[in-house]
Amino acid sequence: MKFPARSWGWLLILVAAVSCTTVPITGREQLNFIPSQQLMTMSFQNYDQILKKSKLADNPEQIAMVKRVGENIRRGVEAYLDRHGQEDLLKGYKWQFTLVKDDKTANAFALPGGKVVVYTGILPITQDDTGLAVVLGHEIAHAIAQHGGERMSQAMAVQMGGLALAEALGSQGAQTQQLFMAAFGAGSQVGVLLPFSRLQESEADHLGLIFMAMAGYDPRAAVPFWQRMMAQNKGKGQPPELLSTHPADQTRIEQLQRLLPEALEYYHKQ
Repeated sequence: MKFPARSWGWLLILVAAVSCTTVPITGREQLNFIPSQQLMTMSFQNYDQILKKSKLADNPEQIAMVKRVGENIRRGVEAYLDRHGQEDLLKGYKWQFTLVKDDKTANAFALPGGKVVVYTGILPITQDDTGLAVVLGHEIAHAIAQHGGERMSQAMAVQMGGLALAEALGSQGAQTQQLFMAAFGAGSQVGVLLPFSRLQESEADHLGLIFMAMAGYDPRAAVPFWQRMMAQNKGKGQPPELLSTHPADQTRIEQLQRLLPEALEYYHKQ
């Protein structure tokens, strides 16, 4: 069935109207019409493909650190969601923390379903377990808040429109796969990333601080970490990958400082 051009606008409005979901924990309404189970299926498939194309790290101490900090953050996330009666958000999760050997890539990402990748290039900036907890807390917060699904939904609505959405999700063709990778910042070479909004970044900063605090890491370490990340960009044409689509400026530091008292309450209770 073909629709006249003027009908597409109404179709997109209808899609938006029936696809508004609520961000876990914060309660913000978001456009997200991709079922979480479908996102996880795509996540597991793309995660396997990423690992096949990547060179896994071979430093035992670094590998152990990533797994150790990752598991601690996982427990912090589970404890937080359990405390707030939202443990169902982790249904179907298969947590896995992988370190990829790529010293030029200062990046990490978390996919739906608990698949997390860290690149060795970010370890000199994280410096220790607590610095790494800042990164993993933040990236996992993006996944828990379904930010990737949200911006993938927005991109698909604009690029594909109307009834093509269902077909794109059903076939999971090359364009859909590309949008998935871009939406979640997955891989060191993904072309143009879909930028997180400042609102999404604020949510990830907020939840990331709480997750790391509940995992037993001092959330005050977040401020010097992001300062080191910004210093890494001084005098360079391109920012580190972790900052390439993130608003990293003094405003962010000030916001983190405002969020610290709440996060410290969780930290001191551990």
